[in-house]
Amino acid sequence: MAQIRALQLISDRVLDLVSCAAPPPPAPGEVQIRIRFVGLNHIDVWGLRGMAFAKRLYPLSVGAEASGEILAVGAGVVGLTPGDRVVPFSALTCGVCRQCQRGRDNLCENVGGVRGFHVNGFGQEITNHPARLVVKIPDGVALEDAACVAVAYSTVEHMLFDNAQLEPGETVLVHAGGSGIGTIAIKIAKSIGCTVITTAGSDEKCARTLALGADHAINYRTDRFEGVVRKLTGKKGVDVVFEHVGADTWAGSLLSMKRGGRLVTCGATSGPSATMNLMQLFQQQYRIIGSFGSPLSALTRALDRIASGVRPVIDTVYTLEEFRDGVARLEHRDVFGKLLVTL
Repeated sequence: MAQIRALQLISDRVLDLVSCAAPPPPAPGEVQIRIRFVGLNHIDVWGLRGMAFAKRLYPLSVGAEASGEILAVGAGVVGLTPGDRVVPFSALTCGVCRQCQRGRDNLCENVGGVRGFHVNGFGQEITNHPARLVVKIPDGVALEDAACVAVAYSTVEHMLFDNAQLEPGETVLVHAGGSGIGTIAIKIAKSIGCTVITTAGSDEKCARTLALGADHAINYRTDRFEGVVRKLTGKKGVDVVFEHVGADTWAGSLLSMKRGGRLVTCGATSGPSATMNLMQLFQQQYRIIGSFGSPLSALTRALDRIASGVRPVIDTVYTLEEFRDGVARLEHRDVFGKLLVTL
């Protein structure tokens, strides 16, 4: 029986590069994909710690974000052929519930899990996947860039436009501007003509965010970012806060918003609990929006945006054997942009 390499969790926190059986030919409605690159994200750190939000069986191939090429197609698959370059959508949505039919796949009522968390992920050389949950990569978009789409880039696309409804000319505060999603948010916001204020944890990262196009960068370790934001905006505050840090920045984020401002959040890397002044919330007429994942349509929009020239920032590409090094850097936030693993 043919063997492939896979990065598998043997148990919580125990990750190993193993040899396992190759998948069978794709079933009806499936495609078989040769995975070329896997993107690393903070959700991978959660997964390695056992924070999968549901029961799962070990061993489990990791990786929720990838790009690759179709090797074979199952019966009934139309519009996809061997050789097509694709990005697979990691959430195994049902496709038939009310939310899926409305194009809000990330709210699927019957989701079968997320690949890399609840079922085998993309951290293996060959995998089968539902054909309806893959998106073709446009000509001119590199596989490396496309490997940043299914989680990071599409999350930003969904946060900024589906949820925060960011408009050209507005001012946006992007937290953790050196992170994978932070760098993408800066580049997207600038590409539509927004003023971008960002935070980062070192002067070096601040300088690099300015080089990406941010108008102002604040070292949150040496300055109270909310005070700087108020000064930069003439005490008015920003239109949109792009939040994913959590407890450490929550209160300051609210103080950084203008009346009627929007805060969109997708993470809580510094902690999940925060307090809020409810009078401030309703008197200032803030809109606070939670955002998790993205609909399938956001992958297409993200790929089109990359094709237009708004590329993700890629820090380092690791080999399979170096996977742990990348995860360790994510845990210590020693990264600027995205980390990838090549298969």
